[in-house]
Amino acid sequence: MDICKTPENASKCSVNNMECFMVLSTQAQKISIATLCGLFGTLCIFENSLVLYLIFSSPGTRRKPSYLFISSLALADILASIIFVCSFVNFHVFNGTDFSKEMFLLQLGGVNTSFSASLSSLLLTALDRYISISRPSEYKLLMTRKRAWIALGVLWVTCATIASLPILGWNCCMLNSTCSELFPFVDDNYLSSWLCFIMVLLGCIVYAYAHVLWRAHQHVAYMEKHQVQVGKQNTRMRMDVMLAKTLVMVLTVLVLCWSPVLVLMIYSIFARLSNHLRKVFAFCSTLCLLNSMVNPIIYALRSKELYSSLRMVFSRFRRQLKASEESPEAESTHKSSMIET
Repeated sequence: MDICKTPENASKCSVNNMECFMVLSTQAQKISIATLCGLFGTLCIFENSLVLYLIFSSPGTRRKPSYLFISSLALADILASIIFVCSFVNFHVFNGTDFSKEMFLLQLGGVNTSFSASLSSLLLTALDRYISISRPSEYKLLMTRKRAWIALGVLWVTCATIASLPILGWNCCMLNSTCSELFPFVDDNYLSSWLCFIMVLLGCIVYAYAHVLWRAHQHVAYMEKHQVQVGKQNTRMRMDVMLAKTLVMVLTVLVLCWSPVLVLMIYSIFARLSNHLRKVFAFCSTLCLLNSMVNPIIYALRSKELYSSLRMVFSRFRRQLKASEESPEAESTHKSSMIET
């Protein structure tokens, strides 16, 4: 009988026992995982880096708290992609075990920090939209750049602290407690607490966006009823409604991509997982990269400011490319004319 299938051996705190968590048994499965991670990870890093460039290269966007929160989301997605792809592929595809327990928990903490920061950035963006729509006249006084930076600092420090608890001692090796079936060295109680934290964040985001959509619906009804009075306030309302719908799309994609992973995590706490379900969990984990890859596409398509900046970047790139193609021809023409002279 395979020793990895016994509960006692699956819970041992030994680096040599980590092959029990390597559930990909065939070469086709490993190639599939490596391909998905490579494709999604590369596109995610490129797209989110482009979003950061578009935000901070334009004075109009980098000064707005809304785009500071979106840039925090893009940064979190970049970090999650880099750490996740490197550690996940090395572990499941190359079966790398040449690292210590501390190094594995450090990598896992990096992934948890990035995802928690991504979700928390969405929460701050939801609160930003909530204030913008519910109290538009006081928005600039309540949501300043200084307060936005302070909120982002608290966000990242809190997420990093929670994600660092396993490496600081809250793990099944130090406590001699029940280990998770999905993650080596991770205590089941810590996994339960982290899931509760994520569920609270999701609940707050859903509540905030529900209120934003309700107020946005009221604004749309008001504008349709008073079409004659079109001014700056109605323009501002249209921008708020557009951004609220965009962020709801982001939230919908996030929930769809992360639901399978969260459901399996919750199920693993109350029941034992078969090898088939653990393989399903490994493949579902790549949906997290898909979520990070889709978010920037939604920004580019839905945000008029980012879309306009993106068009300007492409136009400038085409002009430079055209100039570089024409310059050798101009130079050769100049040389030939000199020879003739």
